[in-house]
Amino acid sequence: MLSCRTLYKANGFTDDDFKRPVIGICDSFSDIVPGHNNLRQISQEVKNGIYRAGGTPVEFGCIAVCDGVCTTHEGANYSLPSRDIVADGIEIMARAHKLDGLVLVGSCDKTVPGMLMAAARLDIPSIFIAGGCMLGGPAFGEKRKSDSTSAQEAQGMYQTGKISYEELMNISDACCPTTGSCQHMATANSMCIIAEALGMSIPGSAMIPAVYNERLRAAFKTGETIVEMVLKGLTARDIITPASIRNTIKLMMAVGGSTNCIIHICAIAHEIGLSTDQVMGWFEEYGQSVPLIAKINPASYEYDAEDFYKAGGVPAVQKEIDSIIEKGCMTVTGKMAEENYNEYINLYGKNEEVITSLEKPFSTLAGLAVMHGNIAPDTAVAKPAAISEEVRVFKGRAVCFDSEEAANQAIEEQKIKAGDVVVIRYVGPKGAPGMPEMFKPMKLLYGQGLNKCTALITDGRFSGTNNGCFVGHISPEAAASGPIALIEDGDEITIDVINRELILHVSDEELAKRKDNWHYQPKELTGYLKRYARDVLSADKGAILK
Repeated sequence: MLSCRTLYKANGFTDDDFKRPVIGICDSFSDIVPGHNNLRQISQEVKNGIYRAGGTPVEFGCIAVCDGVCTTHEGANYSLPSRDIVADGIEIMARAHKLDGLVLVGSCDKTVPGMLMAAARLDIPSIFIAGGCMLGGPAFGEKRKSDSTSAQEAQGMYQTGKISYEELMNISDACCPTTGSCQHMATANSMCIIAEALGMSIPGSAMIPAVYNERLRAAFKTGETIVEMVLKGLTARDIITPASIRNTIKLMMAVGGSTNCIIHICAIAHEIGLSTDQVMGWFEEYGQSVPLIAKINPASYEYDAEDFYKAGGVPAVQKEIDSIIEKGCMTVTGKMAEENYNEYINLYGKNEEVITSLEKPFSTLAGLAVMHGNIAPDTAVAKPAAISEEVRVFKGRAVCFDSEEAANQAIEEQKIKAGDVVVIRYVGPKGAPGMPEMFKPMKLLYGQGLNKCTALITDGRFSGTNNGCFVGHISPEAAASGPIALIEDGDEITIDVINRELILHVSDEELAKRKDNWHYQPKELTGYLKRYARDVLSADKGAILK
């Protein structure tokens, strides 16, 4: 212990500092990720709150991959795999330095679930604070506020002559006017909502925009709260429980969260000893009983993350679904979840165009759907909240691609026509490897005006901002000899989101013949991706590492 203090003193600490709880602050600041650009400022306010409450803060960093920056090149293969590096790195830092408590400061896609996985694994007092969402840009396209994906949509419009090159570049300059996580109900904001819904963030904090001064006050309060948690002995597994996970799944169905949330909630649940099959069962159950009561881009063409915050955010939705919430779930405040959301005061008032009620839902279909069929014998995932009613049942002819790059090229060359079902395979956890997002193909189809007359299915993932008719996470994946590998150009496919079916209209006998002739050569890999491809399980298992 003396040598430990001696080394801390080299950093300017004093003996008095060690009479107080030593609280680690892990933030994922970088100059690369817009959702993390403000995290130094957030962490400083967390430190101030820890000092105020009588603790000693010690800060360290972790990696953070931005899906938007890494998409459409080999970097996309590293996004999902980064989640486990985040979790492992935080575990190592917290255990190696015997921290009394932990504040997790992040915002984006794989960083937030990695942080929550680490908290569940460590089971020490832990709390999460988000960096906040980005504000929307000027109106674009269908007159909604532009967002970080509008440039890709504009690219499709430019390719079909709908806008000029100057208009394309103008929207790329204006659609991200501030720092923060992207403006829609994509994975970043969905995961911050999940952290609050689990009880791991202070009430109402998930969706405060990055540039609001309320974000700084929430950070300060987070610092105070972690010290209180340490003194009470309130740990992560007191909060992350089967009941809080079930409540969180219900909330995700109600708000139309990102499809990626299914993978990440399974992975978080695995850290507390739950089987992923059990968690997928909950997704299926609540996907058939919880309606959509919140509409945020991409489910809405008018309202974004800032509007969701002003409408009351997570507490407002929790109040509306109170009748189906399991009561008695502990939170970081030391109060039960229902106490928190009933006490929360929204200074902006209700907006029933953003958050409605169970009695008057925007759709009786849940925001997420787990699907089955002969293409997906295990499971597949769709997001009804982002699928227009006219294409929730879609029948078309397959156009097959064995990589995202090949699909993008065909779409950019305008080879995809109305009635096509674009099939992108060998992009699953093992096949890609790393299960990259098929974000760009969907955005190009949208920009070309094909989002309501084509569909896309894949064993890869999607961005939470995608809309159109799409199904991802098809399991088993093509690289694991899943039936998606056997689809041929021209095959008829039915996507029935309402009945949660994904059907290839080819006989079992014909599929058996195709399988006998199927050959697969895994990619030659090195480094982390080689180890990842060896150890990763399928999407329906949360893409966890065995």
